[in-house]
Amino acid sequence: MNKFDCEKFEEKLREMGIEYDPKAFKAGRLTKLLLKLDPIRGTKRFNKRSGVRNDVFDKAHELFSKIERIDIFPLGGGLRGFVLVLDQNTALFFYQDGDYFKYDGFEMGKYAKGKVTIFDDLPDNLPSPYDL
Repeated sequence: MNKFDCEKFEEKLREMGIEYDPKAFKAGRLTKLLLKLDPIRGTKRFNKRSGVRNDVFDKAHELFSKIERIDIFPLGGGLRGFVLVLDQNTALFFYQDGDYFKYDGFEMGKYAKGKVTIFDDLPDNLPSPYDL
């Protein structure tokens, strides 16, 4: 197992534009020790104590790690939403609900390949998930 390099981690966060404040990180000594010795178990412990449901994210990670191709399409017909197509045979539908998108169900079938340039014409000043 590789030793966790905190300085390298913080540097990568800064490169991605993520502000990291180690003083805001509130974890007990055991959790901090686990994060250094066994980052996966440490993260699960920290998430559990923070109220994050690991089982949901474990299932999502298991699902998406098996997917080889994800395509995204805007919803047609003047509807505000998008479709994620997994491996060209499962479509996940999301629609706008106020200022966010909500999952609306799935369909199975054969789907076309999407265009990887779908986001190319978006303006540069869109919000980032890291804008807190």
